Amino acid sequence: MRHSRTAACATSLLLASACLFAAPTSAQGAPMTPAVGYVALGDSYSSGAGAGDYLPGPKGCKRSNRAYPVLWASAHGTTSFAFPACNGAGTKDVLSGQLGPLGPRTRLVTLTVGGSDSGFASVMAICDLGGTSRCLSTVARARSKVDGTLVRNLDRLYSAIRDRAPAAHVVVLGYPHLYHLHGSCEVGLQDRARAAVNDGVDHLDTVIARRAAAHGFTFADVRGTFAGHEICSRSPWMHGIDVLAPTESYHPTAPGQSHGYLPALARVS
Repeated sequence: MRHSRTAACATSLLLASACLFAAPTSAQGAPMTPAVGYVALGDSYSSGAGAGDYLPGPKGCKRSNRAYPVLWASAHGTTSFAFPACNGAGTKDVLSGQLGPLGPRTRLVTLTVGGSDSGFASVMAICDLGGTSRCLSTVARARSKVDGTLVRNLDRLYSAIRDRAPAAHVVVLGYPHLYHLHGSCEVGLQDRARAAVNDGVDHLDTVIARRAAAHGFTFADVRGTFAGHEICSRSPWMHGIDVLAPTESYHPTAPGQSHGYLPALARVS
């Protein structure tokens, strides 16, 4: 769904604040930039990879004019907005390169992060190519990584965000199920593998939600808003595998951002 007036307004806001995220800054020892009212951190699900209409800036970050942070900022008339979220970012990338715009005057911070830390891209590559048995074992290994390394990295990142933005309302958004089971897909993963991937997402969201709560942050669950719109549903808001545009694969479409992520954020902000 296209919102030309919203997109134009959002683009103006982003270009006006481009200096805030044109170059990554380190979380420690970096020069302080003026604090921004709303800062959108995170990975590809926050940057809008898969939604199209990409903004000027680092091409690999795939920051979309249709991403939920841009839509929220425009809908609320936000004039102080920074959008350092970047495709492929893990917790360490956010910690070292995205926290520069945070400060005592920051009032809202949103982020999705954790999928890259769990090895999401390699999990899906193996599941697509390696068959059901390898998919199940790969998902199991990813769950172990979530329980170990990711927990520690989330705690480190969440503490840094709170230290840099002590007055901010921090909303951590989760990830949707990828697959609609017993759906319309006639090729690709078997339903047993699809169910395992969805269970892996459930585990990831549970860990993220617990660590967010431990730091006093709000967790926004998007699985409900995406229900019935996963891959293999009649009206998917997620891209399936696309060999011609691999970074679009398994990411929300523009409707996924506007009808899946944006309402989940609006309910808690």
